[in-house]
Amino acid sequence: MISVVVPIYNEEEIVVSFHHALAAAMDTLEESWEVIYVEDGSRDASLPLLLGLQERDPRVIVVELSRNFGHQPALTAGLHVANGDAVVLMDGDFQDPPEVVPRLVAAWKQGAKVVVAKRSRRPEKGLKGTLLHLFYKMLGLISDYPIPLNAGIFGLLDRRAADAINNLQEGNRYLPGLRAWVGFPTVIVFYERAERPSSKPKQTFLKLFKYAMDAIFSFSFKPLRVGLTLGALMFVSGFGLAAALVASALFKWKLFASAPWNKAILFFILTLGGVQLICMGLLGEYIGRIYDEVRRRPLYIIHQIHQTATGEMKQHVTSAVSGRQTPAA
Repeated sequence: MISVVVPIYNEEEIVVSFHHALAAAMDTLEESWEVIYVEDGSRDASLPLLLGLQERDPRVIVVELSRNFGHQPALTAGLHVANGDAVVLMDGDFQDPPEVVPRLVAAWKQGAKVVVAKRSRRPEKGLKGTLLHLFYKMLGLISDYPIPLNAGIFGLLDRRAADAINNLQEGNRYLPGLRAWVGFPTVIVFYERAERPSSKPKQTFLKLFKYAMDAIFSFSFKPLRVGLTLGALMFVSGFGLAAALVASALFKWKLFASAPWNKAILFFILTLGGVQLICMGLLGEYIGRIYDEVRRRPLYIIHQIHQTATGEMKQHVTSAVSGRQTPAA
């Protein structure tokens, strides 16, 4: 069986049409399938529409979270609930085309344990497109191990790979990175990311910025090494300036009496202060994530799981309040 996990947040305009398109694509497969819509605290009519779909289609499971926990926790909740031999993760805004899913399943049936849907083209232009391009460039440079670039959460996980990710206990999640970290034979399927049909994107700039920070600081120690490098450069520069000051005093040089040298010393002091603040900020990002992990707060809280009476459900999910819970065998 194939499980499809789709997080939903304020998608009343397109959720019904998306389900019809997904069902049409999934019905072309020989395998049975289920779709798990994770309702992430929407403020519109998304939940009633999903419940209507669930009443008409027994293959629909609706996981209703107690509030909005965010994109990655919602995906994690769906991943914990999914029963399939393979699990497809995708967004429900039509930017991940449902007709690509059979291609992912075909790659899985040929032996791949992880199938990554990589964007050959993406619709974002202007400042957002430029920032996304820079983010992936930076992630590729500083990641401590290879992560497929220009690829989001859209993809397929074999049951073993899905269970491996479910067993990871970290709270600040970047699922494309975790998907690469668990290993397993991986195949890349290229697709063209579509324009969003609705008017307003649900991911704000601040949410995307946090997402980028989670990706960078969860999978690289290089920012800390950058701080160490900057500190070493400032130390060498300061040592050279101190040596010049001592030589000037010993040999009665007039180097530091003129205005340019005073400006140089002021520039050095300001640069040193900037480097220190940058290093403190980098440390703060890591320490804040350590604090999150130590608190052990749940990634999500399930309010209710809506499914047909004949649907199967993992025992650990029925009373689940936490995405940190280890799945039952």
